[in-house]
Amino acid sequence: MNTSDFSTVPNHICPACGSGAGFVTEARDKSIAYKGHSAVIPALTLRYCTTCGEGFDVGNNDMQRMADTLQTFMRDIDTAQAAQLRATRKRLGLKQAEAAAIFGGGVNAFSEYERGIRQPSKSTLLLLQLLDRHPELLPEVRQSAQISA
Repeated sequence: MNTSDFSTVPNHICPACGSGAGFVTEARDKSIAYKGHSAVIPALTLRYCTTCGEGFDVGNNDMQRMADTLQTFMRDIDTAQAAQLRATRKRLGLKQAEAAAIFGGGVNAFSEYERGIRQPSKSTLLLLQLLDRHPELLPEVRQSAQISA
């Protein structure tokens, strides 16, 4: 599909909300959140809709700065999560294959989770956190998953 297939939005109409109330160009801090973590990207100078507040590029590289910051932020959180997952699995004395059998996801799942290639499900993370706090529950989980130690 080429760009001529898209209709042009007039410069005074917000592409996000459709308002014609106008824009203001100014520097604003942008809050970002990912997996329960938050951060602020300071002073993004963008063209902001006065109705919905959505920001648009003004050609100053701030949109690229925002994208790069967000990508780094998410990667750092995913890397920390992978390390935490591995540490928890090891504390529990689980081999990767046994952890995969308990939590599902296939034979290579935990290897991929621990290397940050794939993201575990929220239920896997929650159950691992619970087992980390209450390792005495592991035999019961093994029994429920029909896995012998």
